[in-house]
Amino acid sequence: MRRVVLATAATVSGVVLLLSLKPASDPAAAGAAPQQPAAGQEAPQGGTQGGVQAGSGAVTGDAAQTQYGAVQVRLTVSAGKITEAEAVQAPKGGLSGQKTELAVPRLNQQAVAAQSADIDVVSGATYTSEGYKKSLQSALDKMQKESSSGSSGAAQARTVTGEAVQTQYGPVQVRITVGAGKITKAEAVQAPTGGLSGQKTQLAVPRLNQAAVAAGTADIDAVSGATYTSSGYRQSLQSALDRAGG
Repeated sequence: MRRVVLATAATVSGVVLLLSLKPASDPAAAGAAPQQPAAGQEAPQGGTQGGVQAGSGAVTGDAAQTQYGAVQVRLTVSAGKITEAEAVQAPKGGLSGQKTELAVPRLNQQAVAAQSADIDVVSGATYTSEGYKKSLQSALDKMQKESSSGSSGAAQARTVTGEAVQTQYGPVQVRITVGAGKITKAEAVQAPTGGLSGQKTQLAVPRLNQAAVAAGTADIDAVSGATYTSSGYRQSLQSALDRAGG
């Protein structure tokens, strides 16, 4: 009887030992390991975004002048296809602004769906639609020209963030997208906010962004009434260009 009790105790001890060891080799436990950040992601405060796929990037068409203002289209391209279209300039204010809000989202959707400038005019926004189509065609022509020359700006496009420049009213930091040696997009990832400073930022930054793309350099004019923001923007822009090698 004593042998039976000892044998039973040994068996129970073995089972307990096996159960205690099982989680260490459980595949589900191994799958719970935290994931590492994807390669090429940009840190929130700057650096160069890597891992841009061939045939990917941004292309901005020429600004098309219309009766109510300029229209300019920017395309985001991935693997040679349009994945996003946006109007970086369009008529605004009053009735023109209302028509822009009505037409541009529809035109953006058509551009992505058609993959060409052969899109329909939005009823009630003929001038804006025609300007959009002209700028869209210009962007498409640039894509084709760069591709045929063997130095596609989309394939070489990369995003670079300049240093944050401290101003009297807060930091200013600029991020640019560069393709084929040209600035295709500029944006302020940091700028003064709140009160009068925020109002000046809203006034100045869009103009500074457009000026940076048009000039392709940091040699751009200060926006009247926003001298400190403009100066900080230009310094950060120059920093981004230096990092991009331009």
